[in-house]
Amino acid sequence: MEGEPYGIEKEHAHKRAIELVPEEFFWDCVDELAPFGSDEGDMALSEFRRWRSSNPNTSLLECLQWTIESVGEIRFEEYDNRILDKELIETQINDFNFNDQQYIFTLDISVIATGFGQLVDEGRIEENCKPLIQLALERQNNWTEMKREWEYKEEYLHKLEVLQRVLSEA
Repeated sequence: MEGEPYGIEKEHAHKRAIELVPEEFFWDCVDELAPFGSDEGDMALSEFRRWRSSNPNTSLLECLQWTIESVGEIRFEEYDNRILDKELIETQINDFNFNDQQYIFTLDISVIATGFGQLVDEGRIEENCKPLIQLALERQNNWTEMKREWEYKEEYLHKLEVLQRVLSEA
């Protein structure tokens, strides 16, 4: 990918993405609460671009499947509405043997950044992929709601709302 932009750069983004997402946080490469500002989101964007360069005519769904199975270490079929169960999420957060940072946050951010990476680079998000990205956004919302003492909770929830809006319009 020599010569191609690295990371999230608004000046290299598709015109439609810029129109759909005027919020500056989205384009911030160091905002940990933005889709591409965390190490996880930045890596997911980079991996999407690497995958796309090798698979120019393949559905994003294949990339999302690979992401879910590799990052989440689960079968693709397991990433469904069951992951939104608030009791399950709370149990996972409180389980010392479950790494919710990896298997909730990192996995969901990877799905979100992959999907929104397609918007940034191609000006669209494939319709068949939107339900998976919606799941990731909803689980992030539920997970964040349970982080009672987190000082960035309200800011992150607001950013998730913006992403929900953009997903519905993309």
